[in-house]
Amino acid sequence: MTTDAPTPPRDLLSSPFAGGFATDPGFDFDVRLAIGHSVHGGGDPGEILAAAGPVGAGDTAGWFSAWRDLGERVLDEADDAAATGHHATAAARHLRAANYLGFAVSAAAALPDGDTLLTTFRTHRRAWDAFVDGCGHPVARITVPHGGQPLPGALFLPVGAGPHRTLVLNNGSDEAISRLWTDLGRPALARGWAVFVFDGPGQQSQLFEHGVPFRPDWEAVLAPVVDALVARDDVDEARVAVWGVSQAGYWVPRALTVEQRFAAAVVDPGVVDVSTSWFAHLPRELVDLLDGGDPDAFDEYMRQGLTRDSPEAAMMRFRARPYGVGESFGAAFRAVRAYRLSQEQAADIRTPLLITDPDGEQFWPGQSAALAAMTPEVSALERFTAAEGGAMHCEPLARLRVAETVLDWLDDTVG
Repeated sequence: MTTDAPTPPRDLLSSPFAGGFATDPGFDFDVRLAIGHSVHGGGDPGEILAAAGPVGAGDTAGWFSAWRDLGERVLDEADDAAATGHHATAAARHLRAANYLGFAVSAAAALPDGDTLLTTFRTHRRAWDAFVDGCGHPVARITVPHGGQPLPGALFLPVGAGPHRTLVLNNGSDEAISRLWTDLGRPALARGWAVFVFDGPGQQSQLFEHGVPFRPDWEAVLAPVVDALVARDDVDEARVAVWGVSQAGYWVPRALTVEQRFAAAVVDPGVVDVSTSWFAHLPRELVDLLDGGDPDAFDEYMRQGLTRDSPEAAMMRFRARPYGVGESFGAAFRAVRAYRLSQEQAADIRTPLLITDPDGEQFWPGQSAALAAMTPEVSALERFTAAEGGAMHCEPLARLRVAETVLDWLDDTVG
């Protein structure tokens, strides 16, 4: 070990958030997420930094290629390991490949070629399915009835006889299911929880393969999920909990207003109004057009500001797509306003609820505290600070600390 390495600047020593991993803020956040998920096997920091480092700010095509190339290379290595009998290595690499390709899927959303997104998603899902099949734990594939398009899910079972306490992981708006697993699934399974992951309406396979949009009334999603789980002999129906990440910080509390069979719930972070992240940077005159009932004028202004083939326009269409409103920007902005939890609804929540509250929340600042104030009899607010490395949306560089805190609370609450 050498002793003559240069000392980092003091501000970088005092805070991991003073510097950055990429000059583009969006790229930087992706790298933080990828590195954070490495603690649960979702990545390897060296691979991540080597792939992301050469990409310049605003180079969306380069950013997509970096993640796709890394994911496909690791996927090939995983397949080779499986073919030669190194099954533990194969499973580890399939999981990393799935996570890397999940970032490529998000990056593909900013490209004008829509076919690239679906092709990349299918490669990502092949890696994820290979991990599920080879992970070394019993896994039950479960299909949850939901209208005309059932929801696919996987129940990971711990060692030992059931019935097991079970944790449902509820995804956000666009996270890869493999990253959901490395958020909390793997550490929960290690503590003896059965873990259920699934695609809900507007999420992953439901959106990309079937065109099923989001819905605000998430109780219509989580109620059949609970039905499917408690019907099984290996699930303890009295000890089913749910955890929701990102936009599920709205969906889970909304579901809890009606679906009250959960023994406990966690949201990371709390969200009471999804639309604020959409409207925060919208000029007042455009809000007035929207409220004045002139959607054509609103769309025309948006088209003038967003060149159709620009990355910004592609990303806007990607954000709007899960709401099932077609090409109209105005319709998307109006639709997202339905994703709001009222005080009257919150008063019906009876489930013990833990709410994370990170410093520097980018998308819904202050809403974790607002949700706690709306549910004072059942909720607890858990702060994560920059001083402990827990700042920013979903605490990307504090995944061990978050998992320990959340699972300790669930252990104490559910038993």
